[in-house]
Amino acid sequence: MMQFTVPQFIEVEDKIFGPITVRQFIILLVDGIILAICWKFTDLTLFIILLVILGGGGLVTAFLKVNGQPFHYFLLNFLQTLQKPTLRVWHKFYSDQELRHLAQMEKEAPPPPKPYKEPVSISRLSEMTLVVDTGGKYTPEE
Repeated sequence: MMQFTVPQFIEVEDKIFGPITVRQFIILLVDGIILAICWKFTDLTLFIILLVILGGGGLVTAFLKVNGQPFHYFLLNFLQTLQKPTLRVWHKFYSDQELRHLAQMEKEAPPPPKPYKEPVSISRLSEMTLVVDTGGKYTPEE
């Protein structure tokens, strides 16, 4: 029988430069490229302001964990929660316009009554059972 090695600790991200993971390295690389572009096209005062804001944001995104998950997952979950709140509030009072609309909806014609079917008698039920069991060869007398 062949033996295979089973990977252990699959939740732990691979480290590439000391304690820095691939995800952290890519985040810092993108942040560094953006700051290099800012250095090239802005003056020193604006660059220092952008360095503090973008550099701090990049460091927070790369290294901060909230409840054991990376910050960018936390930020995405937070934004989704803001877009779709789960709290449902029941408004007891209606406005005048809503009441008028509801009154007009009640004036519509009622649906037609359902057709009434007579219940099947036991003798008729046994005849139908015979028809089904014989595959239609038995024809009941009517």
